[in-house]
Amino acid sequence: MKIVVLLKQTFDTEEKITLQNGVVSEDGVKFVINPYDEYAVEEAVKLRDKHGGSVTLLSVGPERATEALRTALAMGADEAVLISDERIPDDEYAVSKVLHAYLSQENPDLILGGNFSVDRGSGQVAIRLAELLRIPHASSITKLTIEGTTAEVHRDAEGDLEVLSVSLPALFTAQQGLNEPRYPSLPGIMKAKKKPFKTLLLEDLDLTEAEVQPATKQVELTLPPERGAGRILKGDAEDVARELVGLLRTESKVI
Repeated sequence: MKIVVLLKQTFDTEEKITLQNGVVSEDGVKFVINPYDEYAVEEAVKLRDKHGGSVTLLSVGPERATEALRTALAMGADEAVLISDERIPDDEYAVSKVLHAYLSQENPDLILGGNFSVDRGSGQVAIRLAELLRIPHASSITKLTIEGTTAEVHRDAEGDLEVLSVSLPALFTAQQGLNEPRYPSLPGIMKAKKKPFKTLLLEDLDLTEAEVQPATKQVELTLPPERGAGRILKGDAEDVARELVGLLRTESKVI
């Protein structure tokens, strides 16, 4: 079975976000594997061990993403591919086109990724990629069983459970609860240094800068306003209700 894991390097979830000139500052920031992608890596390795085949890690990002890919190789993946080109914008539409250009030549049996990335949180790339590849897609899965060319998945549907039967090849994104990701062992870290690692540019994918122009444009980026102190409204129920509605309308602007 040929398995590909989509992997992204993101801020450590405990990092404090600061802005400089309207851009998120990366000075001194610790980067990690996107937490949801760790579930995808773990599931891919388990499936490879059970059914045979290979696990390829695939990432679009800056050169620093090498560290995240090496960590995932130490978890048990077989090889890694980093598509790193400054001409690729940080846009879900563009990234999905770049991934499609590579994967359309690879014909994997299964593609796994995280439910969403904790930095942007849009959850669009996998859906767009599945559409470009013309393969089935199911998001937020918490269980995956494969028999032959059919996969049965359980997916978290906002508190409910959906059970789907999907023909392979297919693309699934992992939710918390799918498994418990392993920590890279020392032998795994040593082996990762010798595993195949390929870095590609747009030209290697027969793409031009014009073909990966972003579909969205970030106009402004600001931190949320500081939370004010709480207020206690006093009086009889009717007066308190009237005052509360007025505050929600004039100050909070939620109604």
